[in-house]
Amino acid sequence: MNEIIGYFIIINIIGLLMMKIDKRKAKQGKWRTPERYIWLISLFGGSLGTLLGMKLYRHKTKHIQFRIGLPLIFIIQMIGLIMLY
Repeated sequence: MNEIIGYFIIINIIGLLMMKIDKRKAKQGKWRTPERYIWLISLFGGSLGTLLGMKLYRHKTKHIQFRIGLPLIFIIQMIGLIMLY
């Protein structure tokens, strides 16, 4: 159980940092993180971190697929966790 909790903590930190770094790169006009990586991190359990990053750094907020998709992934993941308990 501790391994699962540790995994979710790490994957969400990665999601949060990924949004922060991509926002910084966007401001600097540098190479950006591909959106598919953000989606993959979210799908593998980092949806909370990417959602927090989206809100904290105001990143990807104009993209409808992120405004709807990330919360939807988070809700589905929470339902799955509740069903496991």
